[in-house]
Amino acid sequence: MPDVDKYVNDVITRQSEIERRMYRETLRAPHGRMQTSPDQAALLSFLVKLIGARRAIEVGVFRGHGSLAIASALPADGKLIACDISDEYTRHARRYWEEAGVAGKIDLRLAPAVRTLDALLESDGPDSFDFAFIDADKSNYDGYYERCLRLIRPGGVVVLDNVLWGGSVADERIHDDDTDALRALNLKIRDDQRVDAALVTIGDGFMLVRKR
Repeated sequence: MPDVDKYVNDVITRQSEIERRMYRETLRAPHGRMQTSPDQAALLSFLVKLIGARRAIEVGVFRGHGSLAIASALPADGKLIACDISDEYTRHARRYWEEAGVAGKIDLRLAPAVRTLDALLESDGPDSFDFAFIDADKSNYDGYYERCLRLIRPGGVVVLDNVLWGGSVADERIHDDDTDALRALNLKIRDDQRVDAALVTIGDGFMLVRKR
């Protein structure tokens, strides 16, 4: 069977030279498979442009491939609040953000994301952002989801990565904190009358949520 992922990511997905180099370098790093794949990055960029986002949030930066895609899609005066706790990982991200000329759009906040999101609710208030991307510790996804949903405006979009969790969410024999948290949140979003949602089977599953 043809390698569809390789075809999509290496042949079809449009990448700049910097994006391609960043992605390949991260693949060689420890836990490199955790990064946002090229097709996922392209979808994030597409969604940001589609809704005309100017202000965005990212929960979980790792080495910054997703951040680069989001920031590059924002207008010149756009802003991405990037939440992470690792100086080690984000140090690599900052190098590429600088090279790509988007570092000025990215406000990196090294602190527990719940603390940062709560601070944004205090300082900026509800409905003050357009777009959010959640890709961090799975057991806390519900808390991130609720805060991001308050922070984005009606018509804004929240994207959650890894909602299929390697297929574990579909196997009722599997129970651990991360799997149970993702399984419960998927069902919650399905029934959440505050949003419209679609689970897209790109990568490890993107949940796309539009705030009503």
